[in-house]
Amino acid sequence: MTSADAYARMLATGMPTLTTSEVAALLRTSPTATTMMLTRLARAGLVNKLRAGLWIVGRTQLNRYALAEPLTAPLPSYVSLQTALYLHGMIEQVPSVVYVVSLARTQRIQTTVGVYSIHHLDPDLFDGFETRPGGMKLATPEKALFDIAYFSGGRSRLFVHLPELEMPRGFGRTELAQWVARIDSPRRRAMVTTRLERLLAQAAPLVRNKSATLRPRRVRGAALAQADRKFGLVSEARVVDAVAELSRCGPGRSPSARRRHR
Repeated sequence: MTSADAYARMLATGMPTLTTSEVAALLRTSPTATTMMLTRLARAGLVNKLRAGLWIVGRTQLNRYALAEPLTAPLPSYVSLQTALYLHGMIEQVPSVVYVVSLARTQRIQTTVGVYSIHHLDPDLFDGFETRPGGMKLATPEKALFDIAYFSGGRSRLFVHLPELEMPRGFGRTELAQWVARIDSPRRRAMVTTRLERLLAQAAPLVRNKSATLRPRRVRGAALAQADRKFGLVSEARVVDAVAELSRCGPGRSPSARRRHR
């Protein structure tokens, strides 16, 4: 079989990426012969090696975010955490790696297009993403923030500190509480709730101005200090309650300060 015939068969699959074993099964060739064929195609610029055993098919440059799921296949994944926050315009700092949530094991994958930081999530919480044009699965703003809070208690401490956070128009606080309610462990649920309170207090909550339109307003350090209190067993309803109280505060005034002025 010629390289042209092999390339035509690979294109006919319609798959943006193929593994060496998949190509071998498609061409009915040995692993060694398949690797040699793929190496020749790579030299011709017809395929590109993403990582060991995984190839990008065709000359079209793929969105690196859409390549996240092929890296964890056959287990599913979606782009989340700091990467999703950046793509939703919630943070300005561009993450140096692509953060991915998956049913696959936690790992760090070095590829020819960048580094992917994969984080394992329980199947009961694996949802809350949308498939975008180009095949990228992207967490919603609410799920991305929930994932940040959920993983912030890990040993790596990767998600403890965030850049300045901006809340998008229409952000669903109630949806956050619904995600928290799905956590089985009371201790983990309490930790996530406390972390979300801190993140929401640190961000610019959406409040109504005189014309009844939504605009961002900053909550200063007093509210953040109150939200960042000592760990304790609490209910997920605290997330919604904290947001409601913050929304009732005036500019630059914390809930505790507001009570003192009653």
